Amino acid sequence: MVFWCDCFNGGYQQIDSANQQGSRLGIRHLQCFLAFCGLAVAYSLRVNLSVAIVAMTDKNATNPAFDEYDWDESIKSYLLSSFFWGYVVTQVPGGYLAHHYGAKYTFFFGVLVCSCLAILTPFCAEIGDWPLVLALRASQGLSQGMIFPSTHTFLSKWAPADERARLVSYCYSGAQFGTVVMLSISGYIASSWLGWPSIFYISGIVGILWSIIWYFCSASSPSEHPSISLAELRYIESSDQARRSSDAGRTTSNTHAPAHKVPWGKIFTSAPFLTLIFVHSSNNWGFWTLLTEIPTYLKNILGVDIRNNGPLSALPYLAMWLLSYGFIFLGDLINTRYTMPLWVSRKLFNTIGQWVPMMALIGLGYIYAGGSFKLAVALLTIAVGANAATYLGHQVNHIDLAPNFAGTLMGITNCAANVISIIAPLTVGLIVTDETNAEQWRIVFYVSAFFYFVGNLFFILFGCTSSQPWNFPQNPTPRSSTQDTYTGNPIDENQNLSDDENAPINRNIAP
Repeated sequence: MVFWCDCFNGGYQQIDSANQQGSRLGIRHLQCFLAFCGLAVAYSLRVNLSVAIVAMTDKNATNPAFDEYDWDESIKSYLLSSFFWGYVVTQVPGGYLAHHYGAKYTFFFGVLVCSCLAILTPFCAEIGDWPLVLALRASQGLSQGMIFPSTHTFLSKWAPADERARLVSYCYSGAQFGTVVMLSISGYIASSWLGWPSIFYISGIVGILWSIIWYFCSASSPSEHPSISLAELRYIESSDQARRSSDAGRTTSNTHAPAHKVPWGKIFTSAPFLTLIFVHSSNNWGFWTLLTEIPTYLKNILGVDIRNNGPLSALPYLAMWLLSYGFIFLGDLINTRYTMPLWVSRKLFNTIGQWVPMMALIGLGYIYAGGSFKLAVALLTIAVGANAATYLGHQVNHIDLAPNFAGTLMGITNCAANVISIIAPLTVGLIVTDETNAEQWRIVFYVSAFFYFVGNLFFILFGCTSSQPWNFPQNPTPRSSTQDTYTGNPIDENQNLSDDENAPINRNIAP
């Protein structure tokens, strides 16, 4: 595994100077690709039951050679939602553990445990019926609750300030990629000779294989990676230090200094962070209303059931995955031509990600029974797809505010946002008493559009991209920002790098 990493580093990383490192492939890009694959695996494990449950409860719909379970709609709802019962619980602990022990390990165990449990799903259904499957899905949620905070902690170490939004978007687009693949192929797997149990076996085995590769080829921070070159390490550290020094108006301690105590009181009294909680929660209200309730709306108002149509149900996620790259390209293009300030970029893309879906929701409210199914699906696809712009907006803002506590901040906001994800569908149930009443559905869309509007408005008015004072240790050990990470010796920033600058760092150099 290390040899593969060395080959990647040596074969692609041709650098003329540390300042040119940002335009070349390096170990940081390999790390982000592994994180992309990890999130793809995690989301495939999350949604595999959504398609498999159709085959599990109606063997005539797929391969009749496998077991069928008599689960009514109420039981199905419990099974599909049980994942999030555990998922909410471990968000904040996951961020805390990633901060103290390293994101490599929390990400590793989160995917590995979830993958092993996925393989056990058919066995649990056979011996314990739905109650045991429900407990298993809740346990999978517990394990995956650590993944998003771990990813943010990981990216706060590996993503240079100038590449932060781009690399965060690349990594998190893996979530949509995994969803698209799983929703698209699960139906075919269930109908084949493999049967519905193979949906869980295949996704679980892929997750275990990814975990092995991740364990040997990843590192929680650049300074811990055995194959990173000195030039790339300096580029990552100096880029982040320069950005934070500019934001804070002072020289900061090294990015990879030992973890210091989490300032809980200052975090929860920070106006920019409270704004981030609100915008994340409001975004989830609209986003999960779209994903969970629009299929019901299309079925009862337009007479089309897309929930049991794998490729069609995957279309919004496909749009979101593809548009995430479009927004990355747009962001790079704008920054190249106009050198857009960071705060303008964050708020511009967040506006696209929340106000475009807001307008699509309002449009959906005016499609009555017998209306255009194609128009409804187009609006749904646009609404979900445009949400990808938030990856360059509020979803990367945790790292802007506090790189040292990015995972902890993500754990807090994602916990609150996922509680909202549970409340939103329940609220729909209170509003829509007649699922064939288009007027009641219009109220649902107006409420969701309101949350999209107000959430982004708060981010425009009160959002901040500067590193917060509580991100730094109270009494940092004096250290030159240009001090070598390994030898402790000062680095002359004006000197030319040696001929071996691109070679992996020799860990045996004595201080």
